[in-house]
Amino acid sequence: MRRFSLIARLGLGDTAKVTVLQPDSSVYDIDFLDGEGRLSFGLGQALQQLNTLGMTTPENAIDLALLAALVNAADTRMSRSKNAQGGWTREIDLYLPVGEPALWSQQAKHVGRMLRFLTGDRWRVFFRERPATTVALGVPTDKLPLYGLETVCLLSGGLDSLIAAVDILSAGSRPLFVSHYWDAETSKAQSYLLDRLQSKFGAEAFKSMRVRLGFDSRTLATGQSEETQRGRSFLFYALAALAAASFGNRTTVNVPENGFIALNVPLDALRFGALSTRTAHPHFMASVQGLLDALGLKVQLNNPYRHQTKGEMVGLCADLPYLRSLVASSMSCSSPAKARYRGLSPRHCGYCVPCLIRRASLNAGLGAKDPTLYTVQDLSAQTLRSDRAEGEHIRSFKLMVERLRRNPRLAETLVHKPGPLIDAPAEIPAFADVFRRGVFEVAAILDDVTVKPGG
Repeated sequence: MRRFSLIARLGLGDTAKVTVLQPDSSVYDIDFLDGEGRLSFGLGQALQQLNTLGMTTPENAIDLALLAALVNAADTRMSRSKNAQGGWTREIDLYLPVGEPALWSQQAKHVGRMLRFLTGDRWRVFFRERPATTVALGVPTDKLPLYGLETVCLLSGGLDSLIAAVDILSAGSRPLFVSHYWDAETSKAQSYLLDRLQSKFGAEAFKSMRVRLGFDSRTLATGQSEETQRGRSFLFYALAALAAASFGNRTTVNVPENGFIALNVPLDALRFGALSTRTAHPHFMASVQGLLDALGLKVQLNNPYRHQTKGEMVGLCADLPYLRSLVASSMSCSSPAKARYRGLSPRHCGYCVPCLIRRASLNAGLGAKDPTLYTVQDLSAQTLRSDRAEGEHIRSFKLMVERLRRNPRLAETLVHKPGPLIDAPAEIPAFADVFRRGVFEVAAILDDVTVKPGG
């Protein structure tokens, strides 16, 4: 195992000597300014989109986005299998120039703990003064602020964020949707859904900020890549905060995630690592909120669906007939591109955990046949093996169903497994209940599915 050190630079004028804490680590520099002195990797385009809406972004919000981009670079370009302890935990140091290094340094340990909880890696973060040539990265706008925008909402292209968009727009609120993408399938889903929402609700019903941000072998030549991408969640929050902080007054960022997935209780002992995401876990959201508050950013995070299952979100959608017309174009699968291995176009696999929960939610709440195109369209058409991808998660769900049928109160213990719930103690009974309901929602589609042990 080796430690990585990533040093963020801000243009050719950023020549400061950065002494890394661990000299034998693998050191890489990333320059976040392009040849014309503008922020690159999609961040400059994000600021420009906000400028066109008459918004000027606080410097601390820009530094937060830079930090999240640096986390994303490390997370996607450093292989776990080659560099991690036990095949999972990597050791990563980040060095970032910021506008207020003293303020940021006070938060360094908090950031490290927050990222450790999110990704399972060991992070150390160090802050230094920005070079004199980039004292300010925000671009003042000469446009009048756009009147009427009320809230920020993440729009990933997934089913939960689609439901949230329909709910918000149906209520007459005027949101700014914030999207991040890197791959073509995610981009396609987001673009199509935004176009359809505009056709339905009108050109002025909302605005959107879409950011293409990622790092390939040309921009960070580690010779490695990593697909788990647990740090991507922090990037979502940072981009949403970048937008919300630009409103000028305290603004809510809606993080639409059903409570079952937000908690993401491990179905078995093997799901603590690569298969356990924590994007909207209450503890992670509270940790990000604490950082936003410490930085003086007027941003309030909120997950309005944290006590609902995905099926309940579907059934309670403000315009269910309209949702039925769009649901097939939303993307829930963890890796739709793997369909190519079977000679098929990218699509939902149908058997990963997000796909199983999607299937169950549409069965429970859509009131119509699931129109989604799956690689494995009918799970009950054959006997599945638990040692193969098509069967392993189904077996895990079936085992959890049996455990909760024998002892429904077990949910009250299991909801603490993914992480602490000390940030919302009054909500623990509701979290236990949404986990229990979520498991039985999935159970309803597995009664006719047969899984046998491999070997």
